[in-house]
Parts: sequence; structure tokens; C-alpha cells
Amino acid sequence: MKTFVLVHGAFHGAWCWTKLAPLLEARGHRVFGPSLLGLGDRATELTADVGVSAHVADVADFIEREDLRDVILLGHSYGAMVITGTADRVPDRIGHLVYLDTFVPRDGESMQDIAPLVINRFRREARAHGDGWLVDPPHEPPFGPKGLYGVTDEPDLSWVRRSQTPQPLKTFEEPLRLRNPDVVSTFPRTHIFCTGRGALVSLVQRILMRRALPPREPGWRLRRLPTGHDCMITMPRELADLLLEIP
Repeated sequence: MKTFVLVHGAFHGAWCWTKLAPLLEARGHRVFGPSLLGLGDRATELTADVGVSAHVADVADFIEREDLRDVILLGHSYGAMVITGTADRVPDRIGHLVYLDTFVPRDGESMQDIAPLVINRFRREARAHGDGWLVDPPHEPPFGPKGLYGVTDEPDLSWVRRSQTPQPLKTFEEPLRLRNPDVVSTFPRTHIFCTGRGALVSLVQRILMRRALPPREPGWRLRRLPTGHDCMITMPRELADLLLEIP
């Protein structure tokens, strides 16, 4: 029996694992997908002080509180920041890291460093509509095909739109601080890359967000899914199959 802890991305919550978790559980595995502090069903806990360090502490404390061991720790999108910090904080409880359609952050980096154009847009949004600290979730992509996070079909698209919650600007500006800057390389690790963004989005990513492309360093188990960013919604069964390959 494997133990999965699934960490969602920006503006998401535990709700985004609704399709994936039962597929893993049906194969006899334990699955935990908690909402991060202030997001999803914990939106009432949101304050301007919630940043990356608070989310790292949140997930690390959850793993220790549940006494979970040999965890397959998955981070989707922004969740990459959180799982990297969590692995650094409770390394003895982690068995495998999974980076799901995302970058691999380094010590001292923030989301601002990795995706400056996106975060600058979030900063403008916070100043205009969020009292300087709150970022509203997107409801349409800035370019490329219609939909949201690669979700285009109903009723899933409407579900994603209404389930999103705002996120503090601090989560995108606060640097990740690691005790062991090489912590990621100490674990077995997988990167899953979603290839179904469309030609325009893929081109923009290759030019402006190369860090989100599959890593080239040795030691990675690399996989691909022909779908959009929220693959746990658009291809849950195929994603489950990739996760169940992990030894």
C-alpha cells in the first residue's frame, strides 16, 4: 500500500483531486489531498500573512500529525514550491517526489523569479482589486484556447471556475528557504509534463517559462500526458496509471 499526499496549485483546493483520489484508493492506496491554508475549503483562514513558508509548515505539520511515512509527495503547479519545502523540512517521511506539470524551485527563489510576467500581472490585480495583497483567480486564460487550466468541457469548466478561491500575493513573492539546497536530488523523483496546451501556449512557455519544461538533469523519471495543465481533471485515469508506476 502506497501513501500519496497531493498538494494542489494556485487558486485550487482539495476539490481538484475529486476525480483522481478515488482511482488510487480503489487500488488499495491511501490518498490525502488537503487544502492549503487559506485556500479551497479553508478560505476563511486566509490572511495577508499567508505565504510559501506558511504553506510548507502547513503540509509538513499535516504529514507529521497523521504520522505518514514513505510518502509519495506530489505538487501541482505552485504546489512545487510547497512540496520542495516540505521535503526539506521532513525528509525522513518522504519516499518519492512528483512534480506535476511544474518547475523545480531552487533555494532562495520565489514564484516572481520563475514566472515574472505572470506574477507582475498578479501584483497589478492585487493593487487594483485586492487591497494590495489579495489576488483573484483567473476566469479566462490570457491567450490560447478557451477554457481554464486546459479544462474546456462542461460541466468541469464551470466547476473549476466556481471552485477557485483568491490567494495572497505573498505566496508568489516570498522566497523558498531550504536547509539543504540539494534536497530534491536526494529523493527518487518524477516529473510529469502536460503536452496538450496548443501550439501558441507551448511556444510562449518555451520562450518565457522554460523552467516548467521537463528537467534535463540525471536521476529524473520523466513522463508526459497529452492534455492541459489540470490533468487530474481532464485525464485522471491516465494520471493515476502514471502514479501507480512509482515503485
